[in-house]
Amino acid sequence: MKIRVRPLYWLAFALVWQVAPAQVWPLPEMPVQDPVPLSQQPEQQPEQQPELQSELQAPPPPVVDLPEDAGEPPAEMAASPVGEGGDTVPDRATLPQEAAIEGQAVPATPLTPPDPEQFVGPPPPDPEANEFGVSPMKILGGKVLPGTRQRLSWTTGQSFSGSVMETPVIVVHGERTGPRLCLTGGVHGDELNGVEVVRRLAWSIEPEELSGTIIAVPIVNLLGFSRGSRYLPDRRDLNRFFPGSRNGSSASRIAYSFFEAVIRHCDALVDFHTGSFERANLPQVRGDLTNPAVVAFTRGFGATAVLHSPGEAGMLRYATSHRGIPAVTFEIGGPMRLDPKDIEHSVQAIETLMHAMGMSDDRRRWAEPQAVFYESRWIRVDHGGMLFSEVELGDRVRRGDVLGRVIDPVSNHASQVLAPEDGRIIGMALNQLVLPGFAAYHLGIAASEERVVTEATMQAEPDDERFLEYDQLDPEPEAEGEGGGDTLPRQPSTPDPERDLEREDG
Repeated sequence: MKIRVRPLYWLAFALVWQVAPAQVWPLPEMPVQDPVPLSQQPEQQPEQQPELQSELQAPPPPVVDLPEDAGEPPAEMAASPVGEGGDTVPDRATLPQEAAIEGQAVPATPLTPPDPEQFVGPPPPDPEANEFGVSPMKILGGKVLPGTRQRLSWTTGQSFSGSVMETPVIVVHGERTGPRLCLTGGVHGDELNGVEVVRRLAWSIEPEELSGTIIAVPIVNLLGFSRGSRYLPDRRDLNRFFPGSRNGSSASRIAYSFFEAVIRHCDALVDFHTGSFERANLPQVRGDLTNPAVVAFTRGFGATAVLHSPGEAGMLRYATSHRGIPAVTFEIGGPMRLDPKDIEHSVQAIETLMHAMGMSDDRRRWAEPQAVFYESRWIRVDHGGMLFSEVELGDRVRRGDVLGRVIDPVSNHASQVLAPEDGRIIGMALNQLVLPGFAAYHLGIAASEERVVTEATMQAEPDDERFLEYDQLDPEPEAEGEGGGDTLPRQPSTPDPERDLEREDG
């Protein structure tokens, strides 16, 4: 008996044919025919016009033999609408519950409506933001509203007596959006000029006129500052332990706490220092000029000397720059003294920097702010005795000029210290007793920015390796390092006069 196959059976047959593995119904191998030349190919018939296509009828369903006991169709099919010719038409097609993918059956995934929470869009407006869209700044457990100044505290830890030391942190949060500039002083407790510069800026900037935020920490090393000492109570140099370690030594823990609580909130950092060990510096900016972000940052300090100095592992600016935050050291004067002229110059430099960063419109103190890039070298004495200088910071000298004399108090022998080339005195030792090889004068040689940056890049160490050196006042190093500058320090294999720039001043 021949009957017409109902469309539902034909649909099921087609679905099974599409999803069944190839090994069930292997396709016959098709013979490979040679390509027919273009000249012998039949001409293609033009496409049917839409009106002709509408007149075409679908081919009739195939006719197949079915056994007489095929049975009646399911009840749901019986209730389906009847099409032309008496055929029943299903109201919708159903997908198979399993689909064959690469020979393995996987369950079908039901379609579900999308979750609105999964869509990433612009964040909702902050109800606490001001009219310019600036939200309160959350730092050190506090909330600083736009257009305000607030004094917060950073806890450095406990002193020997067990009392908690709280270091003041002044946050000036501007009315308008802008970068976050971090100013730090007193990382060495005996360096007073930076403390005054940061204090003066923190309390003189008006938040209503500021675009961005100033995070000012006048005294980072409050433990050393309270004792008039460069070092922490355990006689360690805090500026050799950044970014620190949570479980390291006392110095490493303090460095870690400060870095995580304060520095990570900054977009740029200026760390203020002075000369050390009876030395003084002309106001100058030091940074790694192989870093393009640092080079761009140094251009904003106005008429201030800029030196290439890559820094060493453990220094605050070194750790900060390696976290992607442009950072420089600003050197001013000498330790345990206040230099009013140098302080005023440094305040002007930061105000000019703020103008260059778009944080302020009316603090441009120099008519044509232009950074002055220098190459530099240390001039060392060849004899021991008492050093008497005949030049001052900032003096310009020519090759062969007498910079100072060293007098032997026993033999009464005097030796001159001469300038090896033209330049400017950007750092010098104060009058004191010296030994042969003592670095007495820091001579800056003016050069173009391009030349300084190019030579800095050429002189960069291959793997950016840095050595930690033993500090003159440090005790025996701990047995095993715990990261963040708490590793066993090593001496350089060969003496490097340029490396002393950081050890003697940084």
